[in-house]
Amino acid sequence: MGDAIWAEGLVKRFGATTALAGVDLRVPAGTVLGLLGPNGAGKTTVVRVLATLLVPDAGRAGVGGHDVLREAHCVRQLIGLTGQYASVDEQLTGTENLLLIGRLLGMSRRDSRARAAELLEQFGLADAGGRAVGTFSGGMRRRLDLAASLVGRPPFLFLDEPTTGLDPRARTELWDLVRRLVAGGTTVLLTTQYLDEADELADDIVVIDRGKVIATGTPEELKSRIGARTLAVRPMEAGRVPMVRDVIAELTGATPEVRGELVTAPVADPAILPAVVRRLDEADVIVTELALRGSSLSEVFLTLTGRPAEESGQSEEEAPAA
Repeated sequence: MGDAIWAEGLVKRFGATTALAGVDLRVPAGTVLGLLGPNGAGKTTVVRVLATLLVPDAGRAGVGGHDVLREAHCVRQLIGLTGQYASVDEQLTGTENLLLIGRLLGMSRRDSRARAAELLEQFGLADAGGRAVGTFSGGMRRRLDLAASLVGRPPFLFLDEPTTGLDPRARTELWDLVRRLVAGGTTVLLTTQYLDEADELADDIVVIDRGKVIATGTPEELKSRIGARTLAVRPMEAGRVPMVRDVIAELTGATPEVRGELVTAPVADPAILPAVVRRLDEADVIVTELALRGSSLSEVFLTLTGRPAEESGQSEEEAPAA
């Protein structure tokens, strides 16, 4: 399986700010690469370079066998791009938005209308196609935005934080749509701050921070690098939380985290679990949740960067796109 999307040594500066400091990545055909990082890490800048919207100061990149600098026109014919916020026209109907895209792509009026109807049906928007987009919910707008990026049937899709601002149900619906596209052969580059999203969708992950790649691998490979496990205990009675916290602190030697009635702490030795069970049983503490699980991608990211992926900061999008 060849690399459908690749980049080597990408560098991009905006004045005194270095958005990219030598980024490498490769995306095999028919897979999803998750590009992870906090705000300002450089994710959107990578997408803009690959989409031919920005010229890098150094490095090379290609999409579908075409160089993004020398063959920008060819690359644009192969890609679909969905940004962080829906870019559809709220004054037009759903159908009219898709018709407009089709006509701009050079499709006939008949083919544009047929493609619009096909996509509205595929994305569960057929009944709303005649309504102004301004009346759509946030999830419906994101689905229409994704549909618009697929009017020309692009084999490569760039999704730049596609579920920003969506509720859990709308996020799940969008994930299902992405899975169907990949099953049909589409190659996807996904940027996200949501680690669960990457865990759900990505075949491989590149973690980027301050313009540099700091880790690569499959979700499971990245989680296995930490090796630690997390103990989670939830007592039935909220008043027993302090006792549970003290028991876990004593047995693990770590400082437990308390969220509501749930007490968690990292552990290295699985034998801690039965010891905790015995101590809580001796103290007549009844628990409704008791688990020892592997590391999550959120914990991986925290270990790699020292901060959570959702931490806000200076975003590269604030720099001039030129």
